[in-house]
Amino acid sequence: MVLFVILCPIVAAVVIMLGAPARKTALGASVLTFLAVLFLLASFAYGQTGFQHVTSLAISPDWRLSFTTGVDGLSVIMLLLASIVTLAAVWFAGTIERYENAFYACLLFISGGAIGAFASMDLFFFYAFHELALVPTFLLIGIWGSGNRVAAAWKITIYLAIGSFILLLGLILLYQSVPASSRSFDIRALQVAANAGQISAEAQRHIYLLLLIGFGILVSLFPFHTWAPEAYASAPSPVAMLHAGVLKKFGLYGLLRVAIPLLPEGARHWANLLVILLLGNIIYVGLVTIAQKRLDWMLGYSSVMHMGYIFLGIASADVLGVTGAVVLMFAHGLSIALLFAITGELRKRTGTLEFADLGGLARVMPVAGLAFGFGVFAAIGLPGLANFAGEIMIFFGAFKNGWELARFHIFQIATVLALWGVVISTVYMLRAYRKTFMGMPGAQWKGLLDFRPTLRLPVTLLVATLLCYGFFPQSLVRMVAPSFQTYLTASSSYVTHQTRSHGTVSPCFTEQRPSASTQPRGYNIQRIANR
Repeated sequence: MVLFVILCPIVAAVVIMLGAPARKTALGASVLTFLAVLFLLASFAYGQTGFQHVTSLAISPDWRLSFTTGVDGLSVIMLLLASIVTLAAVWFAGTIERYENAFYACLLFISGGAIGAFASMDLFFFYAFHELALVPTFLLIGIWGSGNRVAAAWKITIYLAIGSFILLLGLILLYQSVPASSRSFDIRALQVAANAGQISAEAQRHIYLLLLIGFGILVSLFPFHTWAPEAYASAPSPVAMLHAGVLKKFGLYGLLRVAIPLLPEGARHWANLLVILLLGNIIYVGLVTIAQKRLDWMLGYSSVMHMGYIFLGIASADVLGVTGAVVLMFAHGLSIALLFAITGELRKRTGTLEFADLGGLARVMPVAGLAFGFGVFAAIGLPGLANFAGEIMIFFGAFKNGWELARFHIFQIATVLALWGVVISTVYMLRAYRKTFMGMPGAQWKGLLDFRPTLRLPVTLLVATLLCYGFFPQSLVRMVAPSFQTYLTASSSYVTHQTRSHGTVSPCFTEQRPSASTQPRGYNIQRIANR
């Protein structure tokens, strides 16, 4: 079933390029992918820490290279996100005036590449599937984009190519750092080697820095963020939905899947650097977002800003914080896709996204105004929507670091500053909503039509999912927390041993004893999620 989820959009893209009806084929493939992911979700065994639905096809035994796929709690959530956003993006694409088949094929290649990366258990295909999704992104922005689309396409391509190259160097060094007897592309085998201490602490520091920079560029980590707002403002709305909602999460997923589990000493060594950079995302980019005068640019910068919260949860290296980061990855993907979808429709109908030209649209487009309001409330972390659950777990998990030191630690300072980021995001989101939908509409907007019933279906899907997991976040926590408890405990034990041998203990990696700490920590996550 995992193979079907990966191959369905890719095969559909090939069939479309061979002449099949573009929109019908893309919609059919998106629906089938979504249903298959629901089946995986329904058959998922909660509480298990390993991969499920594993399939392996040997490719090169000499290199120990195989096409291995499977899902655990982290990857199945990302597959659910990708399938939902893909279905909504294809639905919102509508009729394309030129090269329709190529447009839909590129959309499905982006989706297939992201899904393949999330489901791959092999480093080679983990990287290769992501690269599959980058070329269509360049074409979609450069050919079908708006504004200064060619410059935006080249900018995103150059940035992401550099990030991918740095990432490739890090993955190669990671592969070579393992002794030849244990060397493998299989992430599970590399995890066993890392837990056995076969990757030296010095090597971990160098490799982790490369992976952090590579993944960070792909995620728009400050100061490597400038490609994202311009690209999203110039991209067609389905492309912005897929890239900001799904593909950008690849870098965050890579840190959680590869960098932190395999390189715990490297993560400990560079934790303070990551905290400083993520504060640039939250505070600096947040202030820049307030200054924007166009809706599309504001959403592009807000997407960059919210990555800082997820980085904070990842940097905490705490089960509660990391679990919250995954929940927020999922919730942000849905909310930003919803906002970009509605923004794209507004651009088609009004021809402008300048705040000064808009206003009062909720009177003539009440469904669009209501749906955009849900997206805004999710983005600012309103209780009852999935973003709130992720953010509150991140704040608790990050603030808890360094508690034993009886003084304010860098993680606690970062958490306090990040809380001010919530205020910043509230300012620019509510202002954008007021300037776009509130007040009296201009004479030129009184003839606008609201969303037709067919467009209300994908909007309802995105909003309903945000509300569902906002009221019941424990359904996500139950899937994710067990795997994080396992490898963060193992990583903590390894790092504690290493740091004690050097006379220091890092506050963000503290020793966890299963009999005393692991069980209550899991209970606290469940209790907070239920609340």
